[in-house]
Amino acid sequence: MHKTPELKVMYFGTPVVLIGSRNEDGTANLAPMSSAWWLGQCAMLGMGNSARTTANLLRERECVLNLPSSSMVDAVDRLALLTGAPVVSPRRVEQGYRYEPDKFSAARLTRQPADLVGAPRVAECPIQLECRVTAAHPFGAPALNATAFQVEIVRVHVEEELIIPGTHYIDPLKWDPLIMKFCEFFGGADNIHPSRLAEGWNMPHELQRTA
Repeated sequence: MHKTPELKVMYFGTPVVLIGSRNEDGTANLAPMSSAWWLGQCAMLGMGNSARTTANLLRERECVLNLPSSSMVDAVDRLALLTGAPVVSPRRVEQGYRYEPDKFSAARLTRQPADLVGAPRVAECPIQLECRVTAAHPFGAPALNATAFQVEIVRVHVEEELIIPGTHYIDPLKWDPLIMKFCEFFGGADNIHPSRLAEGWNMPHELQRTA
């Protein structure tokens, strides 16, 4: 039987992204988020307007989407209640947020320069997507106070061990993304059911089923 709860959170399961951006003074900012989805060579990002990352994306029009593996959960969690905005709202203070100008050090991660944009990559992230902002739209009800960013991926960096040899495909059994599901972290590389879509797209390898 279905029920009709008034859900306060709609994170049904999306990959965590560490967004690298450049502050107005040229320093690096890093922020975790999971409101992202991809289609072709583009992505849509949802960000609250009070975030330093939002201001950076609107001004610089570029970013790097760093995708952490599930093994990086400790580093991501260290960023969870940090903000790059010097003025922390009373609501965020109540939630436990504090201002941190050096997010990379706080997370114990390594800053790595990008090739085509000024925003930073995270060296430890197996997948890094350099992006340029192509559009920004107000998003949701006024109370949400958020912006939806459309970005174009201009360069992709992938750890070699994740790439199926001789192809331009990432092996889905080797890539174990950190997933946020209802504000809890999940990971796991088990393939639990054959995919007819993968078969229809002629994926270039046969998965070894683990369940």
